Amino acid sequence: MATYTLPALYTAPLSEDWTLAFNPQGDAGVIVLDQTAWQLLHRFRQPKRLFDAVYEGDNALMVQQGILRLAKLQLVQPVDRLSAMRRVPSQTLTAWLHITNACNLRCDYCFLKKTSEAMDEMRGRQAVDAVIRSAVANQFRRVKLKYAGGEATLNLPLVITLHQYARDSAARHNLTLDGVILSNGVALSDHQIRQIRDNDLRLMISLDGIGDLHDSQRRFVNGRGSFARVVQTLNRLAQHGVTPSLSITLSHRNLAGLPETVAYALNRGLPFSLNFYRANDYAAAYTDLAFSEEEIIAAMKAAFAVIEQHLPPYSLALLDLVRFDVPHDYTCGVGNSYMVIDQRGRVAKCHMAIEQTITDVDAPDPLRLIREDTKGIQYIPVDEKEGCRTCTWRYWCAGGSPALTYRVTGRFDIKSPNCRIYQALFPEVLRLEGLRLLRYAGGQPNTLLPCS
Repeated sequence: MATYTLPALYTAPLSEDWTLAFNPQGDAGVIVLDQTAWQLLHRFRQPKRLFDAVYEGDNALMVQQGILRLAKLQLVQPVDRLSAMRRVPSQTLTAWLHITNACNLRCDYCFLKKTSEAMDEMRGRQAVDAVIRSAVANQFRRVKLKYAGGEATLNLPLVITLHQYARDSAARHNLTLDGVILSNGVALSDHQIRQIRDNDLRLMISLDGIGDLHDSQRRFVNGRGSFARVVQTLNRLAQHGVTPSLSITLSHRNLAGLPETVAYALNRGLPFSLNFYRANDYAAAYTDLAFSEEEIIAAMKAAFAVIEQHLPPYSLALLDLVRFDVPHDYTCGVGNSYMVIDQRGRVAKCHMAIEQTITDVDAPDPLRLIREDTKGIQYIPVDEKEGCRTCTWRYWCAGGSPALTYRVTGRFDIKSPNCRIYQALFPEVLRLEGLRLLRYAGGQPNTLLPCS
């Protein structure tokens, strides 16, 4: 019979009666333990067989069931497999379709040089065909299409046409299809909202702050702020029963208002993600966008305090490029399960490097060429990155954005410049998730572990 012990767990009290437990090398996520489960866990401070962990006088059946649950959630593990992390290849091929290069805003941190050029229907259908071919050839089960730009809703009829075409094609190949429109949210009419809703498309809208804080970095071509128009769209979406998610990009300009921004999102019941500004060639002229480590850590903690008082029933992406749903060796799918197709049908690895094309949609399998490419952005497994190899949190940030790391350090095989920010905020994010589960997820088998 195998001998079990405690892996290198991260634990923290949530209250007098509940404790958070998280295995950084497991894939069960955040677990909340009651006092009985916590005491049972501590029986494995010294290695022992599962059978031996049942003490005389215990309710043997209840304790045995509790121990088996601890083992299933990887809070206790066989001593010969403590460092073994289950790696499951992505089942989803994600493709960014650059529907148009035109945009009605001129956001200061944008990485694109805007033009009036747009994708036409023929090239769009060829793009969908290329994505489906690569999905089938590489044995993916799901396809996720991100309709983006520029401002994708400026070419919304094509989005609708392509999504209907993709839905039919995915069904023929037994693929699950997911579609999301990335929008600035400044010009969505009632008719457009109904089209989006009725075609089962999700919507992500950029909102970087309240009032002037949003307007400081997201303005129309004429320089006028866009916040009021985004609020009108959010109100209109609510009237049609559509719940978008919000993308909040953080820079030095809007950090002070972050608590107010997340309060606004929470009060409206809108999921959101917090993303860090990343320097790029087109934003380089704006020297006031970059933040210091101390500034963003303080702003994030202030926002977390607001979230703690208004915990939502849904999970939030609170830390740029960090995921706690499953451990991963790579920050994202770029170079492996991600492809970007511009308005002309050219294919690139990453939307942040959309001009660095590798092939086009006429290739039999564009994804294979992306995987084989040795130029441009290189995605190195986190265990091969200097400064990451022994880090407790390495499988959750995976070393951060390679594009940012290369821009700052000239290397891909080194830890993120944001490493200290991540390390300072990881415990805070885990705590919020533990509190959220404690409030909403009682009795769920893989989140709470009450053994009493």
